[in-house]
Amino acid sequence: MKMVILKKSASEKVFDILNYVFMFLIFLITVYPFWNQVVTSLSEGYSAYLTGMLLWPAKISKKAYEMVLGYSLLWTGFKNSIIRTVLGTLISLVFTSLTAYPLSKNKLPLNGFFTGMIFFTMLFNGGLVPNYLLVKRLGMLNTVWSLVLPGMIGAFNVFIMRNFFKSIPESLEESAMLDGAGYFRIFLAIILPLSKPVIATVALWVAVGHWNSWFDGLIYITDKNKILLQIVLQKIIIENNSTNIQEIMQRLQSNERSNYTGRQLQAAILLVATVPMIVIYPFIQKYFIKGIRMGAIKG
Repeated sequence: MKMVILKKSASEKVFDILNYVFMFLIFLITVYPFWNQVVTSLSEGYSAYLTGMLLWPAKISKKAYEMVLGYSLLWTGFKNSIIRTVLGTLISLVFTSLTAYPLSKNKLPLNGFFTGMIFFTMLFNGGLVPNYLLVKRLGMLNTVWSLVLPGMIGAFNVFIMRNFFKSIPESLEESAMLDGAGYFRIFLAIILPLSKPVIATVALWVAVGHWNSWFDGLIYITDKNKILLQIVLQKIIIENNSTNIQEIMQRLQSNERSNYTGRQLQAAILLVATVPMIVIYPFIQKYFIKGIRMGAIKG
């Protein structure tokens, strides 16, 4: 069979070139701020304050990372943030999937009512003060439960999972029922193994949300031993807390101290805090597009 190759017109070639230029600009705008932090964190002395586009450090030094990794409060924040992220993601996946599966069945009594009630939470919520009072009355202040339980079921995630479950052929469930399986066994043995894309997608959303979240940690956690990594970052970077920076720089000898400023430390801390999500993403990326597409197209 002879293959027909269609030649592009001049306007199509111009469109392709503009498309490439536009995509390259988007890539540059997205990547450069991150690269700038890498260059700043690896710079020594006041070269970090050079203006213009810094593409490479004037003099490479890893001292900022050595100082940051020796800061005890950073490790405390790391430990607490990892516990929160892992625990919060597991709890959220369990309860979100258990909520979404019954809603994927049209024969569920009052399905429309329950769906409407969940959708209602996307539009309205109790507000900050009632939420704080509820958490306080339940005795969850200064515990990890105050961070993972209030938002363990997200309405958007429920709908994404529900739609994905609807895309699984009902004939599979009917065959399992003929063999004597109940809904719970079908859910564990058939639905969940076939739903890896949407589970991985929702897991990534929830994990990133927990990892980056800082406001609830600010109002619910006051114990220094339970502080989150994002609160440590917030104190050092946004509040520019000189006490934290001085505490880190005290590890340097006096002749080295003049070569480093808070700017290198801030950049190093930002990158250290970003690494866990960068490491996790490649393992989930292969499921990401399929999970979103299949969860979004079914009504």
